[in-house]
Amino acid sequence: MVDARGYACPIPVVMVQRAVKADNPKSLTVLVDEQVCVENVTRFATASGYKVSVQKDGEDFRLELTK
Repeated sequence: MVDARGYACPIPVVMVQRAVKADNPKSLTVLVDEQVCVENVTRFATASGYKVSVQKDGEDFRLELTK
């Protein structure tokens, strides 16, 4: 899990890039708290071969990345 809440872009994308590069996970949960982060992480994940589902969780967003 990558908890990127409280960070402004591009930091959440960098955090996800590092997690993907380090482990190449088949699935990854990402927590963010800004819509622009949802869009940017989704763009990166899609380009990296992941499918992305987004769920609003109160003030936060939960992104599920799966291959």
